Amino acid sequence: MESKNFTFIDLFAGAGGLSLGLEQAGFTSIFANEIDSNAALTYKTNRTLDDNHVFIGDITYLNEHLHEVAEGIDNPFLVCGGPPCQGFSMANRQRLIDDPRNHLYLEYLKFLKRVKPHFFIMENVRGMTQKIDEVMDNFHEYMGQEYDISYSLLNAKEYNIPQNRERLFIIGNNLGINTNDIIFLIFSQKQQSFTLFDAIGDLPELKPNPNKNNTKIENNEIGYFKRNYTYKETEYREYINKGKVIDYLYNHKNRYNNDRDIEIFKRLPQGANSLDESIKDIMPYTSRNHMFKDKYFKLKYDEISKTITSHMRNDCNMYIHPTQPRGLSPREAARIQTFPDDYVFYGPQNSWYQQIGNAVPVKLAELIGRAIKACLN
Repeated sequence: MESKNFTFIDLFAGAGGLSLGLEQAGFTSIFANEIDSNAALTYKTNRTLDDNHVFIGDITYLNEHLHEVAEGIDNPFLVCGGPPCQGFSMANRQRLIDDPRNHLYLEYLKFLKRVKPHFFIMENVRGMTQKIDEVMDNFHEYMGQEYDISYSLLNAKEYNIPQNRERLFIIGNNLGINTNDIIFLIFSQKQQSFTLFDAIGDLPELKPNPNKNNTKIENNEIGYFKRNYTYKETEYREYINKGKVIDYLYNHKNRYNNDRDIEIFKRLPQGANSLDESIKDIMPYTSRNHMFKDKYFKLKYDEISKTITSHMRNDCNMYIHPTQPRGLSPREAARIQTFPDDYVFYGPQNSWYQQIGNAVPVKLAELIGRAIKACLN
């Protein structure tokens, strides 16, 4: 199959981690849907899609007015996306597809049924495995028995990504390919060679940010948009940037922290959390340590990162830099998610964190895309 036919649509696209990985594997994005305007701006600005090919709005409206608001969506090779779902409790006897909390999951199925791509990929949290039989029934109900569908839990840390991040991936196709072969091929690519230091150790030092409620301030100490910036050459930079020459640094900026938190950041040794003796006298949640043991956590340079999540939009106390008294910057979080250095995030700084935390690691998405193409060949 010619590469020009490897077109895809990304639903719940966010900042575009899943899309970028597929693009790096040789697929071509032709349409995306995202309800958050900041994430949609990031998605659109980092690629050549115009307003007619990025729908900013609810997927329910998209499904109801598909050909009014979307261009170039007929006969895509692949549709991907990660619909938010809430009704995973095993005690909940209501079918997932009927639970109003899972309406976005239902809309994803409706879109697949209408567009009928050759392949689809759905990414979701590990909790969905609790009702995976029901999920598989839902897909067959909407897509038909001609689709071969398989699923697997994939942890990014096993695929050369310096982060402990486990997610469910469901892959299906109607081309007669055994989808288990794709999953086995993904499994065969397991390796881990990078640490947190490899991912972020070359980025410039940032000082604590004393500027409360003023995210527009930028300077040499807390970070800013640096043009004509010269990066250090590292194996990890080569890995995520694919040899591209990049001469600017963006999204590497510290956020405000109060004096107490900065002192906690300084005292904690790498790998320590809120229960550490070094901060016992200033720990604000001593009476509830059993609840807040991970309120603070300092990452270790010689290990991988904990899961990058959208919680970072609230604070980075669980993502304290190993050697600097601050939380990770958005650019450091993006590095851990294997975004290349020329991928710029737009909107307010807290939105940068949310966009990055919600993304599929780029290199994992690329691996999945390459496995699909390999099984086609």
